[in-house]
Amino acid sequence: MDSTQSTSFPKSLIKSFVVAHFYPVKVNEVYHDTDTAVVIGFDIPDELKAAFAFTAGQYINLRTYINEEEVRRSYSLCSAPSEQRWRIAVKLLPDGIFSNYAFHCLKSGDSIELMPPMGKFFTPLHPEQQKKYVAFAAGSGITPILSIITATLQTETKSSFTLVYGNKSRADMLFKEALEALKNKYMDRFILIPVFSRERVESPLNEGRIDAPKCAVLAKQAIDLSASEFFICGPFEMITIVKDFLLQKGIAEQHIHFELFTALHAKPRTAAIVYQVNKSVSASKVTLQLDGRSFQFPLAANGMSILDAAQQQGADVPYACKGGVCSTCRAKLLKGKVNMEVNYALEPDEVAAGFILTCQSHPASDEVWVDYDAK
Repeated sequence: MDSTQSTSFPKSLIKSFVVAHFYPVKVNEVYHDTDTAVVIGFDIPDELKAAFAFTAGQYINLRTYINEEEVRRSYSLCSAPSEQRWRIAVKLLPDGIFSNYAFHCLKSGDSIELMPPMGKFFTPLHPEQQKKYVAFAAGSGITPILSIITATLQTETKSSFTLVYGNKSRADMLFKEALEALKNKYMDRFILIPVFSRERVESPLNEGRIDAPKCAVLAKQAIDLSASEFFICGPFEMITIVKDFLLQKGIAEQHIHFELFTALHAKPRTAAIVYQVNKSVSASKVTLQLDGRSFQFPLAANGMSILDAAQQQGADVPYACKGGVCSTCRAKLLKGKVNMEVNYALEPDEVAAGFILTCQSHPASDEVWVDYDAK
């Protein structure tokens, strides 16, 4: 801790050492891939490309101001790292503040702020590996999956990939042309199985929803349950159904990777760090370390989260969803105890290593030290 400086909490100081978390970049591409989705590309300057290097399946946090109010969102990158392009897809939501802005107003040349990519929705790739991969995606859940499929087929020339992709209809298929191009390029190694819930098709296999009965049929007719890794991304209900099906079929949990886009109705991951609040603790001294410097503030055990308290003091600490889903606010607990209400994002090994989600954590000891710089 010798390299850190303990300071008071002036807003001017905070802004001076946390502003680097977001970088202003230009939008260089905007196009509608479907009637309800827009693809946005970003021009990352040469001097930032090292910081913005990413692994297939990762996401970026963005920040902009709409009607003078700050808006933050997390979106998965849909391009492969080898493409040296940073692109996201935004699905239009009726009440979505950013999605409506992106769909109707955003244009090439506009400026927006981005954090460097993060996330662990991937498995290591090696050119010499020969594996079978299976992915289940629905709707906009295709965005990280497309990145993963492209990178895998490019990197592991002996591996194969099967994608089960659910949509309402063909017209709703995000990245339909890109997936068809992958099919044509990797005819022997990539299998696409579209499933449509609101469109009649010739084969019963391609009609309906990705539910338990559909998984059973797919397992018999189309997918190989001996695959090395499984990826799932889409609505929570689909993720739960597919994951439970795979577990019932004997697939080890460490080979099932899933990404949540929302915490709605979601069941938190097991093995979350949850310490019972010490009833004798009325207020804690919380110390946060960020960008090599530390600062302190008092916080009641039964009050707001560590993240919210830091923001109230004027700190621009990293966050995006505030729902325990995206892990942007991830930090390491160095000292003391916390009560972490929910955890949808951290893996068991991260929890075991002492990492917490500060948006869900409350102090449970007289003193708490939290390090945002820990990796």
